[in-house]
Amino acid sequence: MSPMTTIVRVTETGPVLHIAGELDYSTAAELRQVVTGLALAPGQRLVLDLAHLAFCDSSGITAFIVARNHATAAQADIALAAVPAAVQRILRVTGLDQVFALEPGQDTRRGRAVGD
Repeated sequence: MSPMTTIVRVTETGPVLHIAGELDYSTAAELRQVVTGLALAPGQRLVLDLAHLAFCDSSGITAFIVARNHATAAQADIALAAVPAAVQRILRVTGLDQVFALEPGQDTRRGRAVGD
């Protein structure tokens, strides 16, 4: 089992949250806590970068919805970037591919890690 890790990067357009490892019942609460702790301003975009996500179950999908609700409440936007094929399939089957903006991987190195 690969534990989940998250790294937040602040960019000009909003936070980018890099999620790596396994997002499941045992780690989804941690992701929900990280996401709801992010400060978002109206008009910003929260990006969840999933390039290094190894596994995602229904608890992880629920955490993505929590992230969307958090962004919507702040009048911000949300996008999922570099979504693995297995997760894309889940999003398509559930219709959530119509709810989330899906983006290819992006270079977010211009941001800075929170706490830097």
